[in-house]
Amino acid sequence: MLQDTRIAFIGPGAMAEAMIRGLVIGELVSPVQVIAAGPRSARLEELQAKYGIHITTDNGMAAEGADVVVLAVKPQMLNHVMPGLKGRLRAAALVVSIIAGARIGAMENGLNHRAIVRSMPNTPAQIGQGMTVWTASSAVTMSQRAQAQAILGALGQEIFVEDEDYLDMATALSGTGPAYVFLFMEAMVDAGVHLGFPRYIAEKLVLQTVKGSVEYALQTPQHLARLRNQVTSPGGTSAEALYYLEKAGFRTALSRSIWAAYQRSSQLGRGKKRNVQDE
Repeated sequence: MLQDTRIAFIGPGAMAEAMIRGLVIGELVSPVQVIAAGPRSARLEELQAKYGIHITTDNGMAAEGADVVVLAVKPQMLNHVMPGLKGRLRAAALVVSIIAGARIGAMENGLNHRAIVRSMPNTPAQIGQGMTVWTASSAVTMSQRAQAQAILGALGQEIFVEDEDYLDMATALSGTGPAYVFLFMEAMVDAGVHLGFPRYIAEKLVLQTVKGSVEYALQTPQHLARLRNQVTSPGGTSAEALYYLEKAGFRTALSRSIWAAYQRSSQLGRGKKRNVQDE
């Protein structure tokens, strides 16, 4: 699918490296098909040493020769980067964005280009275990969709959605989701230390418990509530613990935090800065 496809990465950060690693190590592309562009020569040279790809500090030059241009810069840098790419993209090129909150319409205008895929990967993509939600503009051809699917699949699992609004929802749920999981695990570890465990033992217990629970849920085709009920004996320890979680508003707090992340993602898409006075 990606044979002879030239791919340019604008922004050589951690997520771009995850994509490059998945593509090159997975032998979906040859290193000579990939070029990474960014302002820091040291970072570019690091990627070149690791993966054998081409590098440049000129974003426009990287984009000019590419069949696929991956935008992987920070959201606040997008408006500074697009003017340098405008007019430099090939007419038949596909643009793939992994920038949180960046809407397709804004990128179409900023780049004067219509074939755009917007995606939302998450942190586990850095080890090939990510979840990426993506959508495409009407100008993206079926062959370009297949290219995007192959590139995003290098990060882990991917799912296509027709409605772009789902991307803001995905940002709040799966994109930001690892932060909720890490906080939950951190709290469990701290509780284990409070009970008297050495921290390294508490960490091992928590990490394996979460990992095993996820694997069990993936392999057991039952509703999550049924799985929870299986470990909740009447009057037992799980029932007691869950009672206090519910009493503390665990579900409500989590739901409201995800809603807040969704609203923030929508604000980013409109270019609105966060105003603490609104809280």
